Amino acid sequence: MHETVLLAETIDLLNIRPAGVYVDCTYGRGGHTKELLQRLDSDGRLLAIDRDPAAIVSGQGSLHDRRLELVHERFSKVGQLLEARQLREQADGILMDLGVSSPQLDDPDRGFSFRGSGPLDMRMDPTTGITASEWLASASEVELRECLWELGEERHARRIARKIVAVRMNEPITETLQLAALIKQVVPGGKSRIDPATRTFQALRLKTNSELEELSVGLVHASENLRVGGRIVVLAFHSLEDRIVKRYFRNLCRSTKTSTAAGEGPQFHLPNRKPTRPGVEEVTRNPRARSARLRVLERIA
Repeated sequence: MHETVLLAETIDLLNIRPAGVYVDCTYGRGGHTKELLQRLDSDGRLLAIDRDPAAIVSGQGSLHDRRLELVHERFSKVGQLLEARQLREQADGILMDLGVSSPQLDDPDRGFSFRGSGPLDMRMDPTTGITASEWLASASEVELRECLWELGEERHARRIARKIVAVRMNEPITETLQLAALIKQVVPGGKSRIDPATRTFQALRLKTNSELEELSVGLVHASENLRVGGRIVVLAFHSLEDRIVKRYFRNLCRSTKTSTAAGEGPQFHLPNRKPTRPGVEEVTRNPRARSARLRVLERIA
């Protein structure tokens, strides 16, 4: 069962205005969306986006509310979606939960996890793009090594890349457990509680879905579409995502000082300088919450 991480803290940081316009950029299974709808009055409006068609189908089957619009799209398109609805610079709050949902992880056919056997797909949107196995079949050893090192922060990237190239000469790498077993052959187990395949699977998922690029573009479009007093709240689950959010928020606030002096441009500040983290009770109840970082940015003028 999927449990939304830092739900109360996220909603609180959005500083809900009951008649406001809000965007849930990552609908998932609707945890944030349902809570937002409870805080909005009859004049409120909520746009919920997800690139996973299964998430949209789930929402359409369970949520029926005239204030809510569900859209199958990447959240990097949030600016275009708001503009098409004549809501440019009208958003009171934009939320991005960057985690993979439990239904995605628990379905072996999606290929996100190595806990069960399934096709090495990993696409958030199975209707478009190439699968992780297709990329593994075509990438050079250098590309593989760079992907694992940069996106997975995998210390054994060179060794794993070399093994993948050697194995695929004799057989295609198409299954999750096949890839996990391959990695375990060349990565020493040690005393770490983290499975040797974890970082490689993370890297391939990020690569397959261009997740860091999507985040960078989405943050720009989100910040361009806030009204004064509006907030962006981002929930990240690993250091690469959190670093992008932290730097973007910080740079916007630094540019605010310049624009304030010149009397031009939107201005921003950080209501909380440090990220909100889950407490011991939540991590005990939901171990997937342990790496969560919640950050907020507000447009002030």
